[in-house]
Amino acid sequence: MLRLKPLLILLAAAASCHLPLARAADKPPLRIGWVFAMANAPAIIADKKGFYAAEGLKVEVKSFGDGPVVQQALAAGELDVAYVGAPPVYQWFSRGLDSRILAKVNYGQAAVIADRSEGVKTVADLKGKKLAGVARGSGMDVLLRGFVLKEIGGLDPDKDVDIVSMPPANMATALQNQQVDAIFTWEPFASESLLSGRGRLVLDVNQKLPNYPWYVVMAPAKTLKERPDDVIRLLRAHIKAIDFLQKNPDEANRIIADAFQIAPIKNGSKTIEPLAVVQEARKRLGWAWRLEAADQQFIQRLMDYSLSLGFMNKALKVEQVVDTSWLQRAEQGR
Repeated sequence: MLRLKPLLILLAAAASCHLPLARAADKPPLRIGWVFAMANAPAIIADKKGFYAAEGLKVEVKSFGDGPVVQQALAAGELDVAYVGAPPVYQWFSRGLDSRILAKVNYGQAAVIADRSEGVKTVADLKGKKLAGVARGSGMDVLLRGFVLKEIGGLDPDKDVDIVSMPPANMATALQNQQVDAIFTWEPFASESLLSGRGRLVLDVNQKLPNYPWYVVMAPAKTLKERPDDVIRLLRAHIKAIDFLQKNPDEANRIIADAFQIAPIKNGSKTIEPLAVVQEARKRLGWAWRLEAADQQFIQRLMDYSLSLGFMNKALKVEQVVDTSWLQRAEQGR
């Protein structure tokens, strides 16, 4: 019996060490929603390269057409975390959905592209024209109305331009068929339009607002309270994904081209391969995870646009919705 005691102690210790693992395995997956945009590639990379799994995190990852739809899913309790534009986060916060922006995902991505046959060479030339955009009040719509049209073009978005809402995947065809004079879109749709030879670049927003933040990682207060360790794991996987995008562009581009099912593009007799589309898109966007002071100032600017445009009924301060402490904790554990 004396000889058995050390063995029994070892077995008991081993069993106790495995209890947390068993509980982690029994936990429901962290449900992650992301807007279907190339700028949200870190969500794809973290999943495809196994970075979530390497952090001991079981996930369900689902894409959505735009930010408002993601926020609806969050409000309904169907998601735990999201990769989404900052405007939907603070707009829904103003309506009572308590949530926080935790980290940056990307910078850049948006562009105004005009039909080559039209005389639209500047944003101001859009006066009296028909412009394809996304849903009114969405993040991209705030950027379009508040910054692109009002500040850059000196235009009244409600009076001077006919903004037609449509899915970004349909915009290039609408431009080709001359249903609209120009489009305001994101990647990879902007690059597909440009490389096809049908569109002319009128404005790369990243040239006017260098490294402006767009998509962010956010979570409702409920997730932060109930699954804090999983939030940290997610942010560590997010950091790994962005490191991978920066250090392994060729492999990352292949993953992106496959995830977005980018097809070869015909431009006359020339065929442009999917990887070239991704490479073109990377001229207008990049990835970063830290929310710098300048990033937070830009989010405050977006909040002010939303208030002036009537998309919010009360003023907010960026400190109410941004919490960088979670990212700091994730970085400390790297």
